[in-house]
Amino acid sequence: MSASTSDDRPPRLAWSMYKRFVLGALIVVLASAATVATAALLEVKDDTTIFFKNTTGIQGIQGALDGVNAGGPQTILILGSDRRFVDIAAKTPVRSDTIILLRLDPSKGVTAVMSLPRDLKVSIPGHGTDKINAAYAIGGAPLTVKTVRKLLNIPINHVVNVNFGGFRRAVDRLGCVYTDVDRRYFNDNNPPFGGGGDYATIDIKAGYQQLCGQDALDYVRYRHFDTDLVRAARQQQFLSDAKDQVGVGKVFSDRKALLRIFGRYTQTDINSNQAILRLLKLAIESAQNPVQEVRFPGDITGDFVTVTPENLAKVTQQFMNAKGSKGPRGTAKKTTTSPKGKRRTDSTLAPGLQLAPRVAEDEAVQLATKLPVPVYYPRAVLAGAEYLPDHSRAYDIYDRGHHRYRAYRIVVKTDELGQYYGVQGTTWKGPPILDNPSERRRIGSRTYELFYDGSRLRLVAWRTPQAVYWVSNTLLQSLTNKQMLGLARSVSMIN
Repeated sequence: MSASTSDDRPPRLAWSMYKRFVLGALIVVLASAATVATAALLEVKDDTTIFFKNTTGIQGIQGALDGVNAGGPQTILILGSDRRFVDIAAKTPVRSDTIILLRLDPSKGVTAVMSLPRDLKVSIPGHGTDKINAAYAIGGAPLTVKTVRKLLNIPINHVVNVNFGGFRRAVDRLGCVYTDVDRRYFNDNNPPFGGGGDYATIDIKAGYQQLCGQDALDYVRYRHFDTDLVRAARQQQFLSDAKDQVGVGKVFSDRKALLRIFGRYTQTDINSNQAILRLLKLAIESAQNPVQEVRFPGDITGDFVTVTPENLAKVTQQFMNAKGSKGPRGTAKKTTTSPKGKRRTDSTLAPGLQLAPRVAEDEAVQLATKLPVPVYYPRAVLAGAEYLPDHSRAYDIYDRGHHRYRAYRIVVKTDELGQYYGVQGTTWKGPPILDNPSERRRIGSRTYELFYDGSRLRLVAWRTPQAVYWVSNTLLQSLTNKQMLGLARSVSMIN
């Protein structure tokens, strides 16, 4: 990848912040690709001209990709490199910072997205075993495509190679994203939080909130006291939220500028009007479908992420054949529960749950003194988990019309690195996260709204006249569906 003029300048104080804008911008732009496509197709001749004038091709990519059947599904490989001034000055090969697979197949009812851990141990064709991001340093996008194809044994139809130099502009144009932040993210590079100067500074508090600019980039790229797998899951969550929230009108009005930015700071094999038309038509057909995050089932093994052949085959099948949730939207199922007023005992809890310690109630009491609505807290807790009073908080949240609401978050840390779940409440009755539940289920006297990612419950929500509440799974969705429902059913109210 050739260096731009701006890339050759020495780093300034804000350089690390500037670089971190890139991935979040990429995620938002790609999450909005179907919307951009819908608008661009209306004036495809002018818009493709803008794109082609500002983009360059990828040398040697032709023999690495699979052909595209007219009207057939397509798999797109998205690569983002963490190119820095020190790499340029030392002429150090650049490794790919982000490897995302996007599957457009309208017949499946969902758009599948899967992040490959950059530390994944793989066989690189002609170069032996190494981390998957080394393929980019050795042979750029063509070798990375060949490595991913060999790993998953799937067709890859297009590749988009992203230069992190200019996507801050795209983030600024597309606006902010509401997302469910699982815990407090903090690092100031000083003990005990320091990363020796190599990690980004960050201070984002827990709870559902709107992330903009630097905070959004810091959040998706955070990797201190975390794992590569959790980081990938965080990126996919943000991508899904962005796709659901970016409006057609805003993208349409800015489409020419977005295509100009997208063209200038990417390289791709897409080099003809016919190829763009095929992709745009497919994106339009997929635009109405939700994004399904396919979690890569890796294990941390020393410096590598490893995966068993059985799990690799399973996740590949899930990605290529992703389907919408089987839960019927808008229906309410009647389910039996304990008699009204009778407390559930330890023996009736879902497997893996136990009665919560007194700290849960104490934490809820503290939050209740700061809020005008009842605070719900779970009387059950995942075995081995602990409540984090220093992460939990009561705070203000604002909608896009800048109307103020009150909210709170209770944070619970599991015994797995980077895995947190929680309980959220807010007086904002219509937060975007609660749009379009997969299913509504009546259990006892309460109706729950269930939100699935594939077969796993991501959220379990309920409503009262004063507020809305939900239980959030961990980023890797490590809580089972029974545990999620068990936590929601165990909640008790403090007025």
